[in-house]
Amino acid sequence: MSTSGGPGAAVRWRSAMEAALYGPGGFYVRPTGPGPAGHFRTSVHASALYAAAVARLLRWVDAELGHPPRFDLVDMGAGRAELLSGVLAALDPQTAARVRPYAVERAPRPEGLDPRIHWTGEPPEGVTGLLFANEWLDNVPLDIAEDGHYVLVAPDGTESRGGPLEDADRAWLERWWPGGGRAEIGRPRDEAWAAATRTLERGLAVAVDYAHTRRARPPFGTLTGFRGGREVAPVPDGGCDITAHVALDACAGPGAVLLTQAEALSALGVSGARPPLALASSDPAAYVRALASAGEAAELTSPAGLGAFGWLVQPVAVRAWPWDGPGGS
Repeated sequence: MSTSGGPGAAVRWRSAMEAALYGPGGFYVRPTGPGPAGHFRTSVHASALYAAAVARLLRWVDAELGHPPRFDLVDMGAGRAELLSGVLAALDPQTAARVRPYAVERAPRPEGLDPRIHWTGEPPEGVTGLLFANEWLDNVPLDIAEDGHYVLVAPDGTESRGGPLEDADRAWLERWWPGGGRAEIGRPRDEAWAAATRTLERGLAVAVDYAHTRRARPPFGTLTGFRGGREVAPVPDGGCDITAHVALDACAGPGAVLLTQAEALSALGVSGARPPLALASSDPAAYVRALASAGEAAELTSPAGLGAFGWLVQPVAVRAWPWDGPGGS
């Protein structure tokens, strides 16, 4: 365990993360500064192609639901609503006029945000449409276990041994993270995802995140921090993001589909294929634009990077997404 600095007041990691990320002056709730985008790069920030792909998925869900008069788009952990803004910009005016966008976020509403976007601390009830959670679950606070005990942490990052695991957490580990050693107890993520999907009456719920499955859990866990675009030690003092990969298979409900981002975005028409060289002669400007788009698509779908992210797709009162469908819509 970490031995940096003095011990301070040690608490379980779940409590420390909650305070550091969402408490007064916490990393995600500060009203000033660059926001999370100033500290790490997500698919939303990497390319507008990502929002355009989500817009295509939204149109597919809309068609599956029979084009209802009101269509909900809920963004869990919306940050500064970059994804919602991008999706609205990518939609045709007729569809955009029916979309009711919700940004679910614990931070204050940013100034100058599109007035169409509803800002709320909790997802609305009775959602008909698409609920999307891009890198939300990895910031749902959780506890860390080691050899049958909780790991405690002080504000300076110093860790120490806590009490024995409660029955519910021990049972979760036995089912989803067997083998002992150091592990991240994903039960709060399961509960958070289940609560979010319960708000959906008809449509799709999609969670996208750093992920792993039961057959390949990391032996030493994944807890880490990010500050200023660099990975740092996870010190729960409010000065950095604290994140851990998500056991998406544990979150999945009945009928859910698990796949990689590369697979999902390919089905949604995002391709990193280079444009034909002949285009460089016939339309040089179009070739340059297509080449730049291909480069952005390659970043989003790279198996060594963003393309390895997990997608959990949960259908509610609709058929499961046929993967050859949305990309052609």
